[in-house]
Amino acid sequence: MSDPFDYDLLIIGAGVGGHGAALHAVSCGLKTAVVEAADMGGTCVNRGCIPSKALLAASGKVRELRDTHHLEALGIELSTVSFDRAAIANHANTIVTKQREALVGSLKRIGVETIQGWARVTAMQKVTIATPDGDRIVTAKDIILAPGSVPFVPPGVEIDGKTVFTSDDAVRLESLPPWIAIVGSGYIGLEFADVYSALGCEITLIEALDHLMPGFDPDVAKLAQRVLITPRDIETKVGILAKRVIPGSPVVIELADAKTKEVVEVLEVDACLIATGRIPHTKDLGLETVGVELDRRGFIPVDDYLAVVKDGQPLPHLWAIGDATGKMMLAHTASAQGVAAIETICGRPRIVDYHSIPAAAFTHPEIGFVGMTEPIAQEKAATEGFEVGVAKTYFKGNAKAIAEGETEGLAKVIFRKDTGEVLGVHIFGLHASDLIQEAANAIANRQSVHSLAFLVHAHPTLSEVLDEAYKRAVGTH
Repeated sequence: MSDPFDYDLLIIGAGVGGHGAALHAVSCGLKTAVVEAADMGGTCVNRGCIPSKALLAASGKVRELRDTHHLEALGIELSTVSFDRAAIANHANTIVTKQREALVGSLKRIGVETIQGWARVTAMQKVTIATPDGDRIVTAKDIILAPGSVPFVPPGVEIDGKTVFTSDDAVRLESLPPWIAIVGSGYIGLEFADVYSALGCEITLIEALDHLMPGFDPDVAKLAQRVLITPRDIETKVGILAKRVIPGSPVVIELADAKTKEVVEVLEVDACLIATGRIPHTKDLGLETVGVELDRRGFIPVDDYLAVVKDGQPLPHLWAIGDATGKMMLAHTASAQGVAAIETICGRPRIVDYHSIPAAAFTHPEIGFVGMTEPIAQEKAATEGFEVGVAKTYFKGNAKAIAEGETEGLAKVIFRKDTGEVLGVHIFGLHASDLIQEAANAIANRQSVHSLAFLVHAHPTLSEVLDEAYKRAVGTH
């Protein structure tokens, strides 16, 4: 009997989520194909995590080598430090190419067919792909949508890709504007402020909300501002809306009061980076043909098992993962969702535990966080009737941080006072992005500070900031 479908699984989108799903699908014995309209690897590999971390690594070294006070404290003297912008940009671009080639190679090795083109759902279990050679109709028992996201450009902002641009262009580091405005102080704005300030640019950071770094825990945001913003050549404007941004030389920015919308100042700068978040890339996927409506923000509605939802009910054989689901816009979340969806398809239903997924901002020093911020934990406590406990420790008391001469930092553990369950952990300091994983594992296993306080950490290591925080939480230190 011939197979009624071309594939067991068709994945639309070859970003980190689609790639992770494809790898797991093949390991589960599914005949799999991936459709990609643009670059293999999606945002993360081409325009996001990978190139931005390469830029942060290079610019961070420049900052470190120019910090004569820090080097002298370690007994090191340097006469001059110079850098080549084009070479730094090339470093990032080379890594992107290698990562993309590795991703393509890994799919080829395991027999996943990759199809270049734009895929639209045309019926249940059927898509039409607009390829360079014409339309191609493909059927699959199951279809996973992984179209990803694109930078959000607010109304009133004109993009030219040269003087006014998003992170998609910024990762190419084609210029170092003497004075650059960055609109948005989330992790994208913060990371690029780190890169540009290290390489000698003057920055104006514009945030429409009434405080910088919205979304971060308040204690971490306060300390991070003192270390990452105040001592650097960064001017901040809070509660201010970039009402109009006009490209050119200079770039003209009309700044308005965020509440009244009245223009309060006109800024003229050399360039402007728009870092106002990301929106789902979900237009023209053909979902209307199967009766699926996107939510008001353009996200694909899914249930806990990542099945696409129509009129409140999951559709059979149609799934969605990654940024387009609006759960957590992180590459590793997309990958986890991909694996969970494949498990469910294979009859082993699996739900992603978003509460225990860590995130990081790769500034210098770094920020790592997982779970709830203190205000969110307090809201939950008020609703459910428990008390929140908070324990903080500082890098200035950590032997490894002292030896490194990198003592700016904080570890904050938020927990339930009744059960000791860890609700959230926030770290600002050296290697915070690595340190946060231990806390993420603790939350994933719903561990209590009462057991965590007795775990043994190697000495002297930075991980002892968490050890100390757990011990403080239970009052043993």
